[in-house]
Amino acid sequence: MSAPVCELPASGATSAPAVDPLPFVRSEADGSRVLHLMVEGVHCGGCVRRIERALQGEPDVESARVNLTTRRLVVRWRGPAERARAFVERVVRLGYGAVPYDPERLTEGEAREEKELLRALAVAGFAAGNVMLLAVSDWAGQASGDMGPATRALFHWIEALIAFPAIFHAGRPFFRSALSALSAGHTNMDVPISLAVLITPLVSLHATVTGGPHVWFDSALTLLFFLLIGRYLDRRARGVARSAVERLVALTRTPVTLLLPDGTTRSVRPEEVRPGDVALVAAGERIPADGTVEAGTGSVDTSAITGETVPRRVAPGERVFAGTVNLEAPLRVRVDAVGEDTLLAEIVRLMEAAEQRRGRHVALADRIAGWYAPAVHTLAALAFAGWWLLGGVDWQQALLIATSVLIITCPCALGLAVPAVQVIASGRLLQRGVLLKSATALERFARVDTVVFDKTGTLTEDRPTPRLAGLPEPALRTAASLAHASRHPLARALAAAFPHVPPAEGVEEVPGEGLRLVTPEGEMRLGRRAFAAPGAPDPGPADGPELWFSAPGITPFRIPFTDRPRPDAATVVAELRRRGLAVLLLSGDRGPAVERIARETGIGDWKAELRPDDKVRELEALRAAGRRVLMVGDGLNDAPALAAAHASISPASAVDISRTAADAVFQGRLLAPVVEVLDVARRAERLVVQNLALAFAYNAVAVPLAMAGLVTPLVAAIAMSSSSLTVVGNAMRLARA
Repeated sequence: MSAPVCELPASGATSAPAVDPLPFVRSEADGSRVLHLMVEGVHCGGCVRRIERALQGEPDVESARVNLTTRRLVVRWRGPAERARAFVERVVRLGYGAVPYDPERLTEGEAREEKELLRALAVAGFAAGNVMLLAVSDWAGQASGDMGPATRALFHWIEALIAFPAIFHAGRPFFRSALSALSAGHTNMDVPISLAVLITPLVSLHATVTGGPHVWFDSALTLLFFLLIGRYLDRRARGVARSAVERLVALTRTPVTLLLPDGTTRSVRPEEVRPGDVALVAAGERIPADGTVEAGTGSVDTSAITGETVPRRVAPGERVFAGTVNLEAPLRVRVDAVGEDTLLAEIVRLMEAAEQRRGRHVALADRIAGWYAPAVHTLAALAFAGWWLLGGVDWQQALLIATSVLIITCPCALGLAVPAVQVIASGRLLQRGVLLKSATALERFARVDTVVFDKTGTLTEDRPTPRLAGLPEPALRTAASLAHASRHPLARALAAAFPHVPPAEGVEEVPGEGLRLVTPEGEMRLGRRAFAAPGAPDPGPADGPELWFSAPGITPFRIPFTDRPRPDAATVVAELRRRGLAVLLLSGDRGPAVERIARETGIGDWKAELRPDDKVRELEALRAAGRRVLMVGDGLNDAPALAAAHASISPASAVDISRTAADAVFQGRLLAPVVEVLDVARRAERLVVQNLALAFAYNAVAVPLAMAGLVTPLVAAIAMSSSSLTVVGNAMRLARA
């Protein structure tokens, strides 16, 4: 399979029209300017480096970064805003388009490219299978002497009629890339691939016309089929981080209801909201922008910010953030920040910045592509010139030898060295409930030396459980009867602890406070301490969430809740430490709750009350200290940290954004898959090194034979396939381990 290569904009192609960038320029507090746009036509790290190098050469530019997965361009400079026009013109002159950042437009373009590759793959596979049937019949007939020249010629012509249309259609992704590279004065891996794919059928056509005994249409089609598989899988792998960002952006795409000065309301699109507007947020709706509550009291799911699953009570004067969910009662919110100024947008930028760093870690096969293609061209040219000018053979035979060199040096074994191991490792992990989602995940998992856990939903099961020991059972049963009337997570957990207690009639829920029931004996209350038991003595800080209950004739008491660790959490932590890995706990939850879980699982190094950017800073500090961190998390607030870590894994119970951002997802209640992933990754790393050594050894032996004229294109294709089978067979050892 081929390594990913740079697909330059097609020569002569018209790039997307440049837009006026001034509306997209933001002025920062330090006096600098920032421009966010989407660049069209970016396909690889070479494109990224070309754009960044050009913009960083412009006067006043402090930084220029392009994110490969989201194609977002971020330029920071000091000077007038009008300088943005010069930056966009510079990008357009390089052959790329600059358009407003739109994830939907990006998704549509990627989907079109994937469909084209899939169609090409189907055509190449269908044609290769049919031509191979004819070729096998041809070989068998020649070996037995039962096939005459006329029948052989007929078979060759049928193969040609199938092969040429299929090659011209299925090879377009490689041909366009090769032509673009050559027209720009560069070369890439697609140039020798294109030459081999084209020269082989042309030489075969010449043999067909002249009545030669051998043709190699099947070799060209089979080669093209395997290369397209690699290209398609690579394109699919690149979309993982982009999908995570798209889903984050989608959190604020719902219509917004604004309260106008005259008291009427109007529904607008999110981009029409401005600071100072007043938004009405009904129960169950997402808050559209950062702002301050002006009216209303209730609970908000703030897991996007704190990671704590227990809803936060909000009242007039409290800050709320875009992407969080209003759970209970209508709120009136005065908008303070919109769009790129919201905290949710900051989380998106954190993820993109982290993915930009990750995108620079390329596979080993990519790292040698810069010299591999020129070396192949040189060897083929030397073979052709040497045999034609010095060897005394005619040009057709010299060209056949050069074609054999191109085929036998095709990077299939080299390209399969890593993917073959990845496929076997992915299958083994899938059998154990782990789904690998990143093309380079195994390589990074193998180098991990530090494991960082989130608390809620990762080390714990994210199921609040009441601690009822020592509490009066009759009063608890009464409290549970009230709890049946609420959908609050703590109330539902208390009700679940007493499933046979019937719900009480006439219970009233006070938004953001709790439940109350008026009886002839007096009033019962279940909820916050200030609501249910305002006069009760303070028992000290709780190590987790709590409810208070008061009723006539009993002393108000606290019902503490705990989030239990996963059944094997302590065992897994101990196993990771036994293998020499450092283990840390970083959580957005409160200190006492984090300390308790750290103590129960045996983690000595922990930090609490961390925001998403705090977690990223902690990971950056570890990176600066030379640590390679595996982040294990599940909340939306963990998504930037999952992207920033050297490698990341998330439980299947995690929020959608975190599952998308992680390199791997594991099923079930146990943490044991974390250890399994690290074990498989380290075994896979050893096999990859062995496969690369086998691939280079193959070339060291095969290339001299091909240049010496001892290998025909048919033998070259067999040798190339054999080298691929060898690395696949070596990779299969991982499945048997």
